[in-house]
Amino acid sequence: MTSISRRNLLRAGVAGGVAGLAGAAPAYSAAGSRPVLTHGVQSGDPLGGSAVVWSRADRPGRLWVHVSKRPDFRGARVLRGPVVTPGTDFTGKLTLRGLPAGERLFYRVRAESLERPGLFGAPVSGSLRTAPARREDVRFVWTGDVAGQGWGIDPAYGGMKLFESMRRRRPDFLLHSGDTVYADGPLAETVTLPDGRIWRNLITEEKLKVAETLTEYRGQYAYNLLDDAYKAFAAEVAQINQWDDHEVTNNWYPGEILDDARYTEKRVDVLAQRAHQAYHEWVPTPMRSGPVYRKISYGPLLDIFVLDMRTFKDVNDGNTYADPNRGLLGREQREWLIRGLRESRATWKVIANDLPLGLVVPDGATAQEGVAQGDPGAPKGRELEFAQVLQSAHRHRVTGIVLLTADVHYTQAVHYDPARAAIQDFTPFWEFVSGPAHAGAFGPNALDATFGPRTAFVNAPPVANTSPAEGFQHFGEVEIDAETKAFTVNLRDREGTSLWSTTLPAPRR
Repeated sequence: MTSISRRNLLRAGVAGGVAGLAGAAPAYSAAGSRPVLTHGVQSGDPLGGSAVVWSRADRPGRLWVHVSKRPDFRGARVLRGPVVTPGTDFTGKLTLRGLPAGERLFYRVRAESLERPGLFGAPVSGSLRTAPARREDVRFVWTGDVAGQGWGIDPAYGGMKLFESMRRRRPDFLLHSGDTVYADGPLAETVTLPDGRIWRNLITEEKLKVAETLTEYRGQYAYNLLDDAYKAFAAEVAQINQWDDHEVTNNWYPGEILDDARYTEKRVDVLAQRAHQAYHEWVPTPMRSGPVYRKISYGPLLDIFVLDMRTFKDVNDGNTYADPNRGLLGREQREWLIRGLRESRATWKVIANDLPLGLVVPDGATAQEGVAQGDPGAPKGRELEFAQVLQSAHRHRVTGIVLLTADVHYTQAVHYDPARAAIQDFTPFWEFVSGPAHAGAFGPNALDATFGPRTAFVNAPPVANTSPAEGFQHFGEVEIDAETKAFTVNLRDREGTSLWSTTLPAPRR
């Protein structure tokens, strides 16, 4: 079997013409022919009455969306979508409004020719579930870290099989905890596995080097949608997306100047601006120009506070300053989170933190990437920022807080208790870690004592950068029971097998 290259993709006609993946002139036929949707459909941010639908055409055109409760689209609403142009890499998305709550809805997208109005390309269909208005069972999955550490798409090893395992669980939505792409992780055509087998990556031009240009950042997202399992999952399950570091470059923070010979553009702020544009073009989130933090209210049982721990992040150093203004959230986001937790009436308040709270995530020998400073002494820096959040919630008797994250490329369940902690006056809570979706597996990371963590379960590989072929790929699943309001967590492997489970009873008011 030979490696799957860009040339082979073009010859096979995969994804409607790979030459148009990321801003280059798309490879479509004569003027006046029907436009083609190249990368399927996706949906995101499902609320009670709205959701975002996304697609991409192979040329300028107008998107149209049909929405129905029926898979045969009888009686469908027809919604006029945006005109897609090279300015958005021919991607477009439409926020569907006035949707019924708690329903499985079917949608299909078509592209209309601008040169010959009324001439449409073939439709591509998807489905999504909107948030309930009443107490109903909720099931969702979460994971992160896609196509990292040199592990791209190899169909011989099942491609991105974990997405098929998640799809079979029939979740209401995916909480994607970040590292949606690895813009700083070039792919080689082949990688030799420890037992001598050969991993053969599907290759596109944009994945041959670190991303620096807008075209290269766009190509990271286009690449993932070449995988059949990923593409099928995206068409059936709505996403709630975060971003972390690898959407730009490893462990980045605003104002950073890179010391990395692979980059000709050393200013991270310039790279982040390009990456931000590509992210919003290719990910089914509401269009926005600023930070990506937001609250998703998914019925009376669940509020999700989706954090942005990059846009306001301070410098990665020893994290040793006793300054509560330092941190990962910034004052505005921190106050938003404190206020949102206090005002939430949902039974469960999930904080989606793209960097773990109590796991030490180093950035070199002396600097810290995450919240934890790795020091059992007095809490400092970023730890004080999260202490404010937890202590405020405790003072206002906020219950039902659970943290969900990925980032560290293994799975772990950690319980935090002030009886074991350097920080006091917070209500005990859980943090669940699950990943990677399709990347090198690592871990486990050391625990920081600040918030009194104790590990209940961990599954990590014996050696660093274990390939997807060898397992240790993970996702988490949450089920909230409408009757009891109990919150059940399963930590699952690449096949969907539960490795560990716990049920949290409904909190007392």
